[in-house]
Amino acid sequence: MDNAAIEDMFETLGPVTIRRMFGGKGIYFQGVILALEVDGEILLKGDAETAPELEEAGSRQWTYDGKGKPVKMPYWSIPESAFDDPDEMGRWVRMAYAAALRAKK
Repeated sequence: MDNAAIEDMFETLGPVTIRRMFGGKGIYFQGVILALEVDGEILLKGDAETAPELEEAGSRQWTYDGKGKPVKMPYWSIPESAFDDPDEMGRWVRMAYAAALRAKK
């Protein structure tokens, strides 16, 4: 995904910073990482507070194969319905930022 498209997705927060990392991109707002771009997919930061709502909306948690067993990461796919609704996208983006701030503490 190109940087302009990513910036559009996160515009409700304000200007984001995008940095290349591990073959993907890290997406930051005010110096806090709140999302990743991996293989062309945007993954939002989640935590124990937001995970139930993300699951209910149809999101899936990002996992990778760590020495033969799946390792769950605190990042989630964006619910499909958000791609057609800027207000909903903004809500998920703000939730990801809130989760990122809680993780930073």
